[in-house]
Amino acid sequence: MRYKVTFVVGLALGYVLGTRAGRERYEQLKKSAREISQNPVVRNAAESAGQNGRVFAGKAFAVVSEKVGDAVPESLAGRVRGLRDRVGGGGGEDDWGTSNT
Repeated sequence: MRYKVTFVVGLALGYVLGTRAGRERYEQLKKSAREISQNPVVRNAAESAGQNGRVFAGKAFAVVSEKVGDAVPESLAGRVRGLRDRVGGGGGEDDWGTSNT
């Protein structure tokens, strides 16, 4: 999935940079991208992906820390604990200014 999204973004970027359609077409593309990014379905999907990523990072940290014990650097342990707290905290706003609903 990540590679498909990367490909589509690269394709769109190449089109915008390579087009000779002028400023008007660029503004149309920019408006379309803004509308897509503000779509509630897209926003919810992005928030869900971020939430799932934080959950999986916490689980992975627990598994790894069990296996390696005290060898996990404190800086990494603190960062993952912070992520775990954010996941468990519910509601509120994240770093991007979007609600975690």
